Amino acid sequence: MNTPVGTTARLLGAGLRALLVLTVLCGVVYPLAVTGLAQALFPDKANGSELSVDGRTVGSSLIGQRYDLPPADGRETAEPDLTWFQPRPSGGLGTNSVNTRYRLLLSGATNLAADNEELIDQITAAEAAVVADNSLPGHPVDPADVPADAVTSSGSGLDPHISPAYAGLQAPRVAARNHLPADRVTRLVREHTEGRILGFVGEPRVNVLELNIALKELVHRSRTS
Repeated sequence: MNTPVGTTARLLGAGLRALLVLTVLCGVVYPLAVTGLAQALFPDKANGSELSVDGRTVGSSLIGQRYDLPPADGRETAEPDLTWFQPRPSGGLGTNSVNTRYRLLLSGATNLAADNEELIDQITAAEAAVVADNSLPGHPVDPADVPADAVTSSGSGLDPHISPAYAGLQAPRVAARNHLPADRVTRLVREHTEGRILGFVGEPRVNVLELNIALKELVHRSRTS
């Protein structure tokens, strides 16, 4: 005979059994299966696409990073280390200010409109810096040759790639700073230029971290040969 108490107990029992089964399936079996397949089929990507040099992890090919000199005394911002290829600006980046126990990196766009005076000033200053940093005696950089990705950040601020045009613009400066033949550094850029995905998706691009790792190896070989 069904009673309110019996019905309630039966429904609670069914609900608890369903909760237990779904917890095991969705919380244990499924995550372990997906993790196992990822580790078996795509171990590099599953572990964050880390890049290592001499056994030490130096970053991820999916996340951009800056190459700066230590801040000079009295300065809050660091100057770019011009011996390396530089990434896109990261104007959308911020640092964690709530839980200061951890040094977290926050990403995001600037959300400034195209006609915003602050954004225009940022782009103008960035363009002037690119021209000044990459102009060499007898090899001035024309502001008209500065590509858009050299002066604007991506939507996330963490874009690890730059355009081949921006990498090529930096090649003479990088070669001069590292005492390398300019044509060899230009060839290094070409060797690390990735084409469009499937031949038609996206744009050609250069991963800055991978390029700088190759640059470091090239500099080491030139100094030991």
